[in-house]
Amino acid sequence: MTAGHAGRPRDRHATPAPDWRTARTRAHAAAPALPPETVALFGATGRRLASAVVALDDVPHYASSAMDGWAVAGAGPWRLTDGVAPGPGEAVPIVTGAHVPDGADRVLRSEDGRVHDGELVDDGPPPPRPLHHVRPAGEEAHAGDELIALGTVLTPVHLAVAAGAGRDDVRVHAVPRVALLLTGDEVVETGRPPAGRVRDSFGPMLPAALRSVGARVVSSHRVPDRRERMRTALAATDADLVLTTGGTGDSDVDHLRATLEELGAELVVDGVDVRPGRPSMLARLPDGRLVAALPGNPLAAMMGFLLLAYPVLAALAGDGLPPTTSVSAAREVPGPEGRTALVPYRLVDGLAEPSRWRGAGMLRGLADADGVLVRPGDGAPAGRTLDALPLPWR
Repeated sequence: MTAGHAGRPRDRHATPAPDWRTARTRAHAAAPALPPETVALFGATGRRLASAVVALDDVPHYASSAMDGWAVAGAGPWRLTDGVAPGPGEAVPIVTGAHVPDGADRVLRSEDGRVHDGELVDDGPPPPRPLHHVRPAGEEAHAGDELIALGTVLTPVHLAVAAGAGRDDVRVHAVPRVALLLTGDEVVETGRPPAGRVRDSFGPMLPAALRSVGARVVSSHRVPDRRERMRTALAATDADLVLTTGGTGDSDVDHLRATLEELGAELVVDGVDVRPGRPSMLARLPDGRLVAALPGNPLAAMMGFLLLAYPVLAALAGDGLPPTTSVSAAREVPGPEGRTALVPYRLVDGLAEPSRWRGAGMLRGLADADGVLVRPGDGAPAGRTLDALPLPWR
């Protein structure tokens, strides 16, 4: 699209909208992977490794005592010494974790030893075998061993493993930055809306949904239903993805399409052949930034999120196209005749029970859902195996 097309009437259905699979594929292919970054261990929880963590040294990097007691050399009884390295027949005190000195071949734990007339006597079970109660160097890993695999999402314990291997930081995939532009002059952000107004559902929902797919909201603005305000808002952010809600229809207050045309944006996905969610769009601005435009109805918007925004964010983070799954329908799945329908479902005894709250403005069914059924245009009787979209926040 170019700025010269602004304001020109057009037939929204002149070009058939792609099916849901094609739309997901196009969305994923449209986004280049962001470069990985190096972060300190203290800030790496939940990040995904872009490079495997390899031990810089043996782990542990020295032979250490597993017990409090004495490091002994040779057969007992042993002479107690303050020397650094005991010779044959000598013993030096040692605590758990301390370096086992050269010359010592085992550790006698304090419970098993007794000092008598300046000598250490073993009063325990049979004499300790060589290296007994000694943690040898490299017992857990050797220098160069891979400790944490590429692609791992880091937990607090992973950070401890990396630190134990001598690492101060890790190489991780980037976290995509998202700017939210929420439209709708009829929207009320707090309290109980009067007749003719609606309560904002996107403000609390979308940031949480974005966190669930590994993205970060860097700004969130409510944009009045005026073209010049939308144009200014789109130009004001340098986020990796701009996510808009509302304004994708054909009414006098829907300005997003015309604004994108004025800005010279390319429509990568111009609608998706599904219900709800058909008006969802993905556009690329001339500077390369992507705009995922979601419909104003909440359920329709979340279907657009799953089909377009989620694949884009996965690609930006260096991930593959999010996988789909399949499930058998517990009963006939409703939907418009001859059209692909997206229907929230719950698993009951291993079968998909379609939600009865499936209207474009209803979120109740999605709130309790295990996923979203893709009901094809030729219908879905009970027992039919259907494609399904997993919910990333589950």
